[in-house]
Amino acid sequence: MATSMGDFAEILIRQGTISAEQLADAEKMAGESGIKVGDALVRLGYAAADEVTRALAQEHDLDFINLDEVVIPPSVVELVPESVARENAILPMAEEEDALRVIVSDPLDLDTFEKLRFILNRKVEIALAPRENILEAINRYYGQIDAESADSMLQEFTDTAIDFTQTEDMDGMEDETVDETSAPIVRLVHLTITEAVQLRASDIHIEPFEDRVRIRYRIDGILIERDSPPLRLLGALISRIKILAKMDIAERRRPQDGRIKITVGDKEFDLRVSVLPTNHGQTVVMRLLDKDSIRVGVRQLGMSEENFRIYQGLTSRPNGIVLITGPTGSGKTTTLYATLNELNRPDVKIITAEDPVEYYLKGINQVEVRHEIGLDFARIIRAMLRQAPEIILVGEMRDSETAQMGIQASLTGHLVFSTLHTNDAPSAITRLIDMGVAPYLVASSITGIMAQRLLRVICTKCKQPYTPQPAELEAAGISPKAAETATFMRGKGCGNCQGTGYRGRLAIIELMPMSAKIRELAFIGAPTQDIRRAAVADGMKTLFEDGILKVLKGLTTLEEVFRVAKQVEG
Repeated sequence: MATSMGDFAEILIRQGTISAEQLADAEKMAGESGIKVGDALVRLGYAAADEVTRALAQEHDLDFINLDEVVIPPSVVELVPESVARENAILPMAEEEDALRVIVSDPLDLDTFEKLRFILNRKVEIALAPRENILEAINRYYGQIDAESADSMLQEFTDTAIDFTQTEDMDGMEDETVDETSAPIVRLVHLTITEAVQLRASDIHIEPFEDRVRIRYRIDGILIERDSPPLRLLGALISRIKILAKMDIAERRRPQDGRIKITVGDKEFDLRVSVLPTNHGQTVVMRLLDKDSIRVGVRQLGMSEENFRIYQGLTSRPNGIVLITGPTGSGKTTTLYATLNELNRPDVKIITAEDPVEYYLKGINQVEVRHEIGLDFARIIRAMLRQAPEIILVGEMRDSETAQMGIQASLTGHLVFSTLHTNDAPSAITRLIDMGVAPYLVASSITGIMAQRLLRVICTKCKQPYTPQPAELEAAGISPKAAETATFMRGKGCGNCQGTGYRGRLAIIELMPMSAKIRELAFIGAPTQDIRRAAVADGMKTLFEDGILKVLKGLTTLEEVFRVAKQVEG
């Protein structure tokens, strides 16, 4: 057994894992988000999950279990039903006389321990492991849905009164009828979503082809193919998802959008669902929206100290436009919501216009665009100005009218945040002018533009030092002197990162405040190259340069920076 040495946070500070300042950050985040301090430390990247759990084990005089190093006999696994293990995120480990030793993640979850004693009708002893490791082990020991179990689900359909392969043609089928006859497909959809959550996926893609159905998860920005159900389950699968998302199951020719609320473990997720007809049937993408992901502070987004200071200056101004640019999936929404969360005070009125509203923010007035009734961005902005807000968020400046209205709002004393789809910060200026906004309005209203991308972070459990080849250093523009003091790392690949060597993502940032020189260039409609040169001369770090700084600190790899940022240089 471990030796108790006081509070787990004190143990982590004593070990040098975290600092007192980092603990204060985590306590603040925990208080605001309603999560545990240990979870906040992990989410902020200050400590790894196993480091926090080891310290908890030490505090409570419990054993810490490395699940990669133990093998649990099938006879022990069978003692706890799979549903009980999954629902409570626990794993049986060993029989000890009249007790069952169980691996848990929270030593203070007394309700769960009492429930287990009642269900199992025996004494329960506990040991600790990180929650995610327990969930991964549950998948290993209890198994996941495979082709055989999917086929058995199909067999259950053939035994029921309703032929589910035809439900897409049945207009107005009631939810209750479907639930009575479709337990296997209900289970299949639920387990697909549950597995995606456990693997930290941001999207689930269900794609029909001529000879198969492909299911892929997007994890840390990369699509990973999973085991797929037989093609003959496609109709039932799509129908179940459409019913959950409150879509018309009889409509197969037009695209549809919907939302699903689902609880996995003790967390509630929103799924944004998009259905699109293709040659071989309807393809579905479900976007997993985790409310906890937007509770990060601006400081945790990946900004350097210099960029953080500049950005704080931009967001503390009483008026002007701050633009966040980048392609879909580059973290723009997370950055904007993190910013609004920090600006959200009782004395400040904030209104947003979004298409669609992805996350609901407490204390902020959010309006969803509804094109079918003519409620577009420009019309919402016009109406919101009569509501006397201090801060406005416009989801996207996608046309001249929206941009003009946003600029009008900034010039009448409002702080405006918005997004734009451009490759980098300097090209946002020429993009607005190309949309038809007068150059003098762009020059006078924009206060700063921030471009960003998300790149994968090296897995903390299997990261190891390495020395890049001279050709790699030269291609990245890293001098021999800079290389000498750098900490080059890469992931070996382990169970924690599914063998990829990466786990989690952070942003690389290109922040361009509007200096007098850049305003002058915008006023005369100068080309993007001239604006970029002026911004770099003013001290702007490009996306690529910010990525290289993170490589030198051992946070990511050269390959990842080349993949994400090299192509936007010019």
